[in-house]
Amino acid sequence: MIWRATVLTLFPEMFPGPLGVSLAGKALASGLWELEARDIRASATDKHRSVDDTPAGGGPGMVLRADVLAAAIDAADIGQDRPRLLMSPRGRPLTQSLAAELASGPGPLIVCGRFEGVDQRVIEARNLEEVSIGDYVLSGGEIAAMALVDACVRLLPGVMGKQASGEDESFSEGLLEYPQYTRPQAFEGRTIPEILISGDHAKVAAWRKAEAEALTRARRPDLWSARDGQKGTKRTTDG
Repeated sequence: MIWRATVLTLFPEMFPGPLGVSLAGKALASGLWELEARDIRASATDKHRSVDDTPAGGGPGMVLRADVLAAAIDAADIGQDRPRLLMSPRGRPLTQSLAAELASGPGPLIVCGRFEGVDQRVIEARNLEEVSIGDYVLSGGEIAAMALVDACVRLLPGVMGKQASGEDESFSEGLLEYPQYTRPQAFEGRTIPEILISGDHAKVAAWRKAEAEALTRARRPDLWSARDGQKGTKRTTDG
């Protein structure tokens, strides 16, 4: 079964966008995955094709209507085994483990919100799981949906040239990725660490692990603490 992303959006012309180039684009053209962008507005029933209304209780902005969005979800006619997601800043954080989980399945239906949000009743009635790409607010869910799809597609079999290229990346083992270097050996007075050109694979591996751990401790103490918790150990120094 080919992995498939079905995106519900008010702006289907935004797709494939960045998903149509580089690794994701080549895989899409090769048939390794499929993308369907569906227009939510096609499910509107009035002559103005209205999809939103003022928020109950007052307040600024508009809210995406439950009846219109529910009709759009139903019209997509996806299987019960496919996840139903809503890109939302209040949702479950998109992590590498979640991307791997989604990549291992048949592919999600992704709702891209707009305006002030989505009527809560359709979230509940259509079992939408809210997913967030970060603690900030975008104009709509399309960019967030692209990020989620890209994170999943690159994990599909055959998309990356070497499977190992995804195994040492940031978050693959709860750590940020170690620094990378390539030619030239000297650049503006800075040289590649000698250990990386020593030919000693064991020492290179140890250096990379140590660098990844140091970066994670310094930049993402939350990841480091979670990793320690998973191991059931407590570290008391930064060394």
